[in-house]
Amino acid sequence: MAANRPAFWQQRSGWALLLWPVSLVFLLLSGLRRLCYRLGVLKSRRSPVPVVVVGNIAVGGSGKTPVVVWLASALEARGWSPGIVSRGYGRKDDAIRIVASGDTPASVGDEPRLLAQLTGVPVVVGADRAEAIRHLLAACPAVDVVISDDGLQHLAMARDAQVVVVDEQVLGNGWLLPAGPLREPVARLGEASVLVVHGRVSDKLMARLPDVPQVSMTLDGTHFEAISNRAERRLAADFAGRRVHAVAGIGRPERFFDQLCAMGLDVVPHPFPDHHEYVPEDLAFEPGEPILLTEKDAVKCAPFAPADTWVFPVSARISEAALQPILDSLDRHGRQAA
Repeated sequence: MAANRPAFWQQRSGWALLLWPVSLVFLLLSGLRRLCYRLGVLKSRRSPVPVVVVGNIAVGGSGKTPVVVWLASALEARGWSPGIVSRGYGRKDDAIRIVASGDTPASVGDEPRLLAQLTGVPVVVGADRAEAIRHLLAACPAVDVVISDDGLQHLAMARDAQVVVVDEQVLGNGWLLPAGPLREPVARLGEASVLVVHGRVSDKLMARLPDVPQVSMTLDGTHFEAISNRAERRLAADFAGRRVHAVAGIGRPERFFDQLCAMGLDVVPHPFPDHHEYVPEDLAFEPGEPILLTEKDAVKCAPFAPADTWVFPVSARISEAALQPILDSLDRHGRQAA
């Protein structure tokens, strides 16, 4: 479980039961908000180019970032010119800005910095995503499709397609905030263009999933790259017989640890809260013992990481079937614009 997720979110007992009535209030208020947008009392701002949201219905990491990277690459391969907007969680200010090569995670957020690095497409950060889209299109007029990193609940931003990532472990006890981790009920998944299911799904949850296109996703990684020279690579076998320190400040750090253990590594796990602001002391382990990081953590630790620090790059393996509902939505946007 993520280091910053309450343990009671996993069970329907104790604090969860006490907070359940508050969850009903949360459900009522969020439902009223959605109704206001549906009736036009609150306005959604529509972009001149199609918008695809990649999000989830729960607090915590379900694997959205690899899906955004996959989608940007898949759209580029089909002739589109995507751009990305993101909130930029964890940065020091709220200014809307395009991510530049010299920006740090502190100035633009760790995930936007990583997305710019991995995709090579323009990335704009801003809490107001509709305004961030306007800024993106003004700065990069060649962009003809926008991918929103998260923002499923940001209803002020109109969207043409919704890719919802489902990780059953992240759904926890299945209750809404604050009794559970859900920002929206499971029924909300019925509005998705496609569900990307990350990891195993129980028969119980599968029976609750709506009748919308579904594809599975796995995160694949084959090697490790030196944090100081990404061209220098190692395989898991190169760490045989050595204890390694695995450091992760992501939504589900145990997924990273489990993946390393499955590769036969002798892992000492060090979980940190999602978006953790690292300091050199966080990586102060026994000399001679390698440190393994996720890419998200590496962008923050690179300035001070010890020499024997290695990054584990992963990529999302997603069926091409996931792309067709999205392309259909983009095509509908084009016909409406015409």
